[in-house]
Amino acid sequence: MNKKTLLFAVVSSLTLSLTAQNMDMGKKEAKPQEIINPFYGDYSTPYRTVAFDKITLEDYMPAVKKGIEIARAEVDAIVKNPATPTFENTIVAMERTGEMLGRATSVFYNLNSAETSPQMQKLAEEISPLLSEYSSDMLFNKALFDRIDYVYQNQDKENLTVEQKQVLKDTWKGYAEGGAKLSPEGQDSLRQISMKLSQLSLKFQSNVLKETNAFRMNITDEKKLEGLPKSAMDAAREEAQSAGEKGWTFTLKAPSYSAISKYAKDRSLRQKMYMAYNSRCVKGGQTDNRAVVEEIVSLRTQLAKLLGYQSYAHMAQEDRMAKKPATVNAFLAELLEKALPAAKRDVQMLADYAKKHDGLKKIEAWDHSYYANLLKEEQYSFNDEVLKPYFKLENVIQGVFYVANKLYGLTFTEVYDIPKYHPDVHTFVVRDAQGKFKAIFYGDYFPRDGKRDGAWMNSIKDQNKVFGDNQAPHIVNVCNFSKPTADTPSLLTFYEVTTLFHEFGHALHGMLSDVTYSSVSGTSVPRDFVELPSQVMENWAKQPEVLKVFAKHYLTGEVIPEKYIDALMRSINYMEGYATVRQLSFGMLDMAWYDGRADAYLKNKKHDFVKYERDAMKATQLYPYVDGTCMSVSFSHIFAGGYSAGYYSYKWSEMLDADAFEYFKENGLFSREAGKHFEKEILSKGGSVPADQLYINFRGRAATPDAMLRRAGLIK
Repeated sequence: MNKKTLLFAVVSSLTLSLTAQNMDMGKKEAKPQEIINPFYGDYSTPYRTVAFDKITLEDYMPAVKKGIEIARAEVDAIVKNPATPTFENTIVAMERTGEMLGRATSVFYNLNSAETSPQMQKLAEEISPLLSEYSSDMLFNKALFDRIDYVYQNQDKENLTVEQKQVLKDTWKGYAEGGAKLSPEGQDSLRQISMKLSQLSLKFQSNVLKETNAFRMNITDEKKLEGLPKSAMDAAREEAQSAGEKGWTFTLKAPSYSAISKYAKDRSLRQKMYMAYNSRCVKGGQTDNRAVVEEIVSLRTQLAKLLGYQSYAHMAQEDRMAKKPATVNAFLAELLEKALPAAKRDVQMLADYAKKHDGLKKIEAWDHSYYANLLKEEQYSFNDEVLKPYFKLENVIQGVFYVANKLYGLTFTEVYDIPKYHPDVHTFVVRDAQGKFKAIFYGDYFPRDGKRDGAWMNSIKDQNKVFGDNQAPHIVNVCNFSKPTADTPSLLTFYEVTTLFHEFGHALHGMLSDVTYSSVSGTSVPRDFVELPSQVMENWAKQPEVLKVFAKHYLTGEVIPEKYIDALMRSINYMEGYATVRQLSFGMLDMAWYDGRADAYLKNKKHDFVKYERDAMKATQLYPYVDGTCMSVSFSHIFAGGYSAGYYSYKWSEMLDADAFEYFKENGLFSREAGKHFEKEILSKGGSVPADQLYINFRGRAATPDAMLRRAGLIK
C-alpha cells in the first residue's frame, strides 16, 4: 500500500472517513473478476468510475480482506527483491501497491460520511481494526524499512526529480517516525493505540450523528413561528409530512437549525434549538462523548510520546508550515489581540440593539444570530431572505464553473450515465482548455439522515501517473443546503454561496493535480496549507463581476440589482470581529487538548471536563456560558476528522488566501495568466514540493497576516 494510505491510517490516527480520500486506485491491469468486482472489475462504467449501483454492504468485507491479502503479497515481493534497493524498485513499487484495498476502502469511507446507516457504521467498526493491523504490520516491517533507508541514504547516487526527492523524504520520515525504529514492545503498543484510536473516532462521529438525528421539534401553532420565511416554513412542513406529523418539524440539520436561530421571533424556540444543538453528546448515557474525548486525547498523547515527541501537537505540526505549537499559539494570540476589541464592540452593539428593539435586558448566545440578522437588515436594507431568490443552487454551481473556466480553462458537462450513490448526486465530466478529459466531479448538495453535518471534499480516486498514463481524478463535493420544496428550488444564503465556492476550491486542488505519485497528489499537503485553494476561491463569490453572472432571480431571471450588490459589499465585514474571535476560540480549544496542557488535567482524578473546556476558551468568551452545553463532545473536526492539532489552519490558510488574492487583484480578477500561474505553482503541485516553497514560488515571498487583517477591517 502506498505511503499516503499507510501512514494516515496509523501515525495520524485520523478518522477513516477522511483518510479514505487519500487512497490510491489507479492501476490498469485487469484482475480476476471473482476476486474484486465490483470495486475493480473491468472498468465497464464510463470513465472507469465506481459502480455504485452494483455495490452492496456485503461486498465490502470480502474486498477489504482480499485487498489486504493482495497488498501483503505485493509488499512481500518488494522485500524479497534480490536487487539492490533503488527508488524505482522500492519507493515506486510501494506507490503501486494496495490498489484494490484502496478502491474498496475509499468507496466505503466516502459513503460512511455521505450515505451511512447503522449497518454501515457497524461494518466500519469491524473493518477499522483490520486496516489498523495491516498498516501497523507494514510500518513495522524491518526488511521493508531497511530498503527504504538504503534508498534514502544513497539518494545522491540516483538522478531524482524534485517530486521524487519529496516522496522519498516523506516515505522515509513516515516510517522512521512511524514506529519502524521502535522496539518490538514499542511497536506492539503503537499497534494497539492506533487500532483503538480508529475505533474511538468512529464511535465519536456515530454518537454525534445519532444525537443530531434524534432531535425533532414539532410545532403545530403557526403563531409560534412568526418571523420565519416561507422557504423555511415549507421545508419544515415537508419534514413533518415525511414523518406523518402535523404542522412543522425542525431538526438539528444545518438549514433547519439556522432558520430558527436566525428568524424565529419566539425566543424560547431559539433557546430550545440552541440547547439541543450545543448539548449533544454531553447529557450522559451511551452517546455521551466526554469519556471518548478523554481517551482519544490520552491515546494520541501516548502515541506522540512513544514516537519521541513532547505532545501530539508537536508531532502533528512538525511537517506543517507552522512547525511547532509555540508558533501556532503565538499566531492565535496575535490575531485575538487584533480581533477581540472589534468582537466586543459587535456584541455590545447587538446588546444595545436588542434592548432598544425588544427591551431585552441581557443578550444570550441564542440571541446572536437573530439580532445580528435584524440589525444587518436595518443597517444595509437587505437580509439573507431578500438575497436568496437570486441564489438558486443550480445557478451558483454554474457561477463557480464560470470562474473555473475563466481562470483555468475548465469546462463542466453534466452526464447521466455515471453510477451514483444517491439520486441527489450530480455527475460532471471535466475537460481542460484543449477539450481533453481532465476529471470526474460529483456534487452532493442536500442533507439526509445518512449524511453527517457540514461540507467537505473527498477524492474517490487521486490523479497519478505511477502506472504510466495519467490517471484522472474523481472528486466529490458534499454539502448540506436546503432541499427544493414543492414550489421552490434550493435557494442559498450568501454564506452557503461562499461555502459552495470554498468546497469547489478544494475540488479544483484535486482536479488540477499534475504529479506522478499518488502520495503527493491533490490535497495531500500540510493541514495548514490545504485550505489555501478553498479559501482563496471564496473571494470570487464576493466580486460584483461574478455575482452578475450567476445571481439571477429564480422566477424572473432578473440579475441581482446593483443596490443589493452595493449593500452586500458594504456588509462583507459585518460582525467580522465576532466571527474571527469565534473561529479563534475553536483553534485555541483544539490546541488546549493536544499541545500538552491536557496531561495534568487527565492525571487529576477530580477533573471537570466542562471547566477545562471553558478555561481553554476563556480569553475568547463573548457571551455568558450556558450550563449543560459543551463544544468538544461534538467537535468532529478534531476528534473524528483530520484537524486534530490543526484547526488553527483555517486562519493560517486565510492569511495565505488574503495575500494570494491580492496577487489576482493586481493582475486582473479573471486574468488567465494569473490563473495559469496559480495552477502551475499551487494547484498542480499537490505535496510534491514543501508548502513554504510552493507559496514563495507563487508569490515571490512568504505571507504575513497584514492582508487578512486589512480585508477583515481589523487594521487599516
